[in-house]
Amino acid sequence: MSRPPFPPFTLETARQKVQAAEDGWNSRDPERVAHAYTEDTVWRNRGEFLRGRDEVVGFLTRKWQRELDYALRKELWAFTDDRIAVRFQYEWQDAEGRTWRSYGNENWEFAPDGLMRRREASINDVPIAMEERWILGPREDGDTTPLPLR
Repeated sequence: MSRPPFPPFTLETARQKVQAAEDGWNSRDPERVAHAYTEDTVWRNRGEFLRGRDEVVGFLTRKWQRELDYALRKELWAFTDDRIAVRFQYEWQDAEGRTWRSYGNENWEFAPDGLMRRREASINDVPIAMEERWILGPREDGDTTPLPLR
């Protein structure tokens, strides 16, 4: 299995990779998302460390059971031949109905087949009022709105 675009990345292909990741995560489908990663992928998500697709599927299943009404935006920050850095924001509700915005940065490293072999994510959660939500679902076609700093 492979997942274009492949490294080495250009500005255009790095942006394509970031948008594909955003689209996948907004599907909230753990199996779909996990297939963008190598079988032996290595992750750090906050303080949790994962190895392999099976652990990724388990992690994402738990995540989206807890983070309800999840909607995400990612933005390219920097890239090299086989690495991409992104910043992101996502919004969600917890089981008690509280609304959150999560801010984060990710560093990605890719295998030659375009699958991500390493993902490191640092994330902070901020409580927000429901009327402060601005990420309500996947992007509309053609939407390239940059992430605000708020």
